[in-house]
Amino acid sequence: MKSKGGYSKKSYGGSGSGSQGSLRVLPHSIDAEEGLIASCILDGGLEVLNECIEKRISEDSFFKPAHKFLFEALKELYEENIPVDEIVLFDKLQKLGHDEDVGGLATINRITDRIETVAHASHWLEIVREKALLRSLIKTSSGLIEKCYTHVDDMESFLGQAEQDIFKISQGRIVDAAQHIKGPIESAAKMVNLLLQKKHSGFGLRSGLKDLDAMTFGFHPTQMIVLAARPSVGKTSLAMNFVERAIIPHVNEGDPANVLVFSLEMGADQLAMRMLCGRAGVDMEKLRTGFSDKEQSRNLAQAAKELQSTTLWIDDSGHLTISELRAKARRVDAKHKLGLVVIDYLQLIAGSDNRMPREQQIAEISRNLKGMSKELNLPVIVLSQLNRASEKDNRDPRLSDLRESGSIEQDADVVFLLHRTQNRSSLEDDGNEQFDPNFEPIKLIVAKQRNGPTGEVPLTFIRNLTKFENAAKDYASQ
Repeated sequence: MKSKGGYSKKSYGGSGSGSQGSLRVLPHSIDAEEGLIASCILDGGLEVLNECIEKRISEDSFFKPAHKFLFEALKELYEENIPVDEIVLFDKLQKLGHDEDVGGLATINRITDRIETVAHASHWLEIVREKALLRSLIKTSSGLIEKCYTHVDDMESFLGQAEQDIFKISQGRIVDAAQHIKGPIESAAKMVNLLLQKKHSGFGLRSGLKDLDAMTFGFHPTQMIVLAARPSVGKTSLAMNFVERAIIPHVNEGDPANVLVFSLEMGADQLAMRMLCGRAGVDMEKLRTGFSDKEQSRNLAQAAKELQSTTLWIDDSGHLTISELRAKARRVDAKHKLGLVVIDYLQLIAGSDNRMPREQQIAEISRNLKGMSKELNLPVIVLSQLNRASEKDNRDPRLSDLRESGSIEQDADVVFLLHRTQNRSSLEDDGNEQFDPNFEPIKLIVAKQRNGPTGEVPLTFIRNLTKFENAAKDYASQ
């Protein structure tokens, strides 16, 4: 016996067990469907419905026929830009001829009375979406199983079609990324106009190093930036200098950014100590032995206060898979809208399948990090190790020295290679009275840049403060 909604109770409810020949009930959640529809109505057909459309929720995503009709009407009102309430929705259903199919205005009122807030709308949306995908997968899989029992003339063609059918279901999870050139051209034209009027500098997130910023115009959204070096050259220090520059406000150079650092090697306390001493201009080694300098104590207190007020998050989990890392980044971005992610370092991230060769794992990790930069629309700075080839050959490092995988070179938009310009021990042995071991000349090689020049940027590493600065003139010629 069917109700006014045109559905059988057995078709959407029950345990699924019974006598031989009875069909199991397809995955569904009537409560989640009603919660989502009620949220769309209470929200006036604005944000909640907009999120539904972005997540590819359609009338076919609903199991109960009455809910299909309700969502169809809600979508039409959304497209007509008409604010929604129970009366407006019922009027639209009457025009579509589905008012009796859903059970009339009384059913609409009953559904909206079930909730008092739209706070759980996203949760209900995900349940509805998940159940719809499961039903699609069951339907497709059942068809494939049935075909497997019949004679297959062309196995390759059959497998290809099976893959295509499953791929279509997978597309239900993915938001469209392709867009017509009209939109990007309009955005580019607006940016050109602002640049010509000198109302926009064209800079992304600045590094704080003048010569480097002149070459790169800062770090831009969707960029994957690889910073590679041999151990103990200073790649973590340089990355944290970039972080400090991003989170500390500077006059006429943009607002501070929300930054997330994944430190797979060092603990959060160690990174905090580095940043605190560097910001205060205090030698960390001397600090460990204790001192009584009141000025340094004041500087440390001021630096601590300044850093505590910044928008920096540090995740120092010792072991992360690439999937876990992306999930954590999404979670923080959803709450705080990140402007930069830094990962120290790539080779410590675990792949999704430990049985794969390490080179394939690194390739998968690299692709995922590039995907994350595009998904979150922010620059991602990834630290990486170099192999020993440059040291053995006594030469500057190059792109081919990136450790374990050439895919890093392929996926990266920008690659920095950090290199000592001279051997410290040889400088000490020369007996040069002007040599100060705390001020070390370092060369930053811009080995790749998709949208800009390559070249070298001379820097000075202040070792006792773990800080990089623009090179002094005497280092620039070395």
